[in-house]
Amino acid sequence: MAATSIVRSKRRLALPYLHRLLHSGPATPSPNRFLRHASPVPRDPDHSPFLRLPDARVSTLPTGLRIVTQAYPAATRMASVGVWVDAGSRFELPGTNGTAHFLEHMAFKGTTRRPTANALEVEIENMGARLNAYTSREQTTYFADVQGRDVPIALDVLTNALQRERGVILREMEEVQGMMDEVIFDHLHAAAFQGHPLGDTILGPVENIKSISKKDLEQYITTHYTCPRMVVSAAGAVNHDEVVDQVREFFTGFSTDPTTVDQLVEANPAIFTGSEVRVEQPEMPLTHFAIAFKGSSWANPSSIPLMVIQSILGTWNRSIGVGNCSGSALARGISNGNLAESMIAFNTNYRDTGLFGICTIAQPDSLYDLSQLIMQEFRRLAFEVSETEVARARNQLKSALLLHIDGSTAVSENNGRQMLTYGRVMPFLELFARIDAVDRDTVMETAKDFIIDKDIALAAVGPLTNLPELSWFRSHTYSDDEFSSRTFLQDAQNN
Repeated sequence: MAATSIVRSKRRLALPYLHRLLHSGPATPSPNRFLRHASPVPRDPDHSPFLRLPDARVSTLPTGLRIVTQAYPAATRMASVGVWVDAGSRFELPGTNGTAHFLEHMAFKGTTRRPTANALEVEIENMGARLNAYTSREQTTYFADVQGRDVPIALDVLTNALQRERGVILREMEEVQGMMDEVIFDHLHAAAFQGHPLGDTILGPVENIKSISKKDLEQYITTHYTCPRMVVSAAGAVNHDEVVDQVREFFTGFSTDPTTVDQLVEANPAIFTGSEVRVEQPEMPLTHFAIAFKGSSWANPSSIPLMVIQSILGTWNRSIGVGNCSGSALARGISNGNLAESMIAFNTNYRDTGLFGICTIAQPDSLYDLSQLIMQEFRRLAFEVSETEVARARNQLKSALLLHIDGSTAVSENNGRQMLTYGRVMPFLELFARIDAVDRDTVMETAKDFIIDKDIALAAVGPLTNLPELSWFRSHTYSDDEFSSRTFLQDAQNN
């Protein structure tokens, strides 16, 4: 702690000197010296050369199982193949929270034809392949990265894996409990979706992990691992017709129950609640907190404008050192006001709802000023956004999305997720056209719909004495509540 204090003291002493140094110099400074003072107007570049990929091909078996493939150029020798299941912790029964994640951990611990984890690992390592799996609140994914010639073996392994491990999950729970970003988002979901499975953790409580039985797992598989709720996605060195034939051969014995996820969600919709979870831990050096509004579902037309707004809010981390040169007004205010260690805007979508907001880490004595800055920036989005900001955010968003087609693993994952959420693979040219359609007016209208006079969920851990009450945050969503976003932002930037 002492060393940290010394470093910060030196930084504070150096800032005025650096400010004078940077703002002095030649009579005619470079026009691009500072991004926020002299940034060229962002343009909408032509991304089409990067998006000329083969179209995704989709087939549906009589069982309802969907198969999507996207072949890469002939030079590609690697392939990624996975199974995406419309099942996650949201669909667990009361008292069995953690079953979906437990099942994911059991998947690669041996199969019917490879009865031990060692036998499976040896076969996979001999192929030079990689297996992985993860569980979210609404989906479970199992995938493999292999050479193109080994796709049939990968499909066989994945099929078996879906048809012992308490200690590993308990250790993983201990690790997650030490990851404050995971803890904060679990608390945020608990606050936002009280009394609903969407508010439960993915791992489940310790008592559930210790008591989950074979019967619980079998019931979960029978109910949720059904062909209409599964997608096999392959990308890279793959042949669509061959993959379809292999899936038809291997994926047998699964239920064909026609019940859809939409029917399950409609029967038990998630209701957003304006509330908070505060965990006072005064011994912690920093405060971690997140505030969120109700966001949009995947298919909601507002989902893309909210993605652009997320880019406008941006991210910031003290260790990166980007302050005045950030395109985010919020990041510049935080940097110049020395208000936080890090900040990230998030936009999480679910089948029927979402969470949209900001997560930050800050010194306890900065919490009030930081909260005021964040809320004023939220309100500014509804009234004062410039077209330059929006254009920059569109470009940043498109660049980030381009990473989703960087390699067969990313393409396979993107296609599998889109098939579950949209029922089709949206071409990137279409997605980019939708992003380009978001202008200044769209951003402000969306911000009014999702921010102004809307309830807030809050989660916070650490020293919380200086963190305002939930009612304070709620009162600062009003458009006529002493609205003057310029004042605080400009004060923070000029200090």
